[in-house]
Amino acid sequence: MHERHWQKSSFSGDDSNCVEVRVEVDLLELRESDDSDVILHTTPAAFAGLLTTIKSGELNLPA
Repeated sequence: MHERHWQKSSFSGDDSNCVEVRVEVDLLELRESDDSDVILHTTPAAFAGLLTTIKSGELNLPA
């Protein structure tokens, strides 16, 4: 089995606190670099649906 590597978000810049992701075919994992023991697990399809909803403005998130 190969080691999957965490990829830092391109939006994080040089900041050491950032979102990191690693992806397999049917698994997507997310973590915050300053709390790397907490890992969220989801599917790529579910995460894509969340991003689509966020981008559409349907969640009324603060700017």
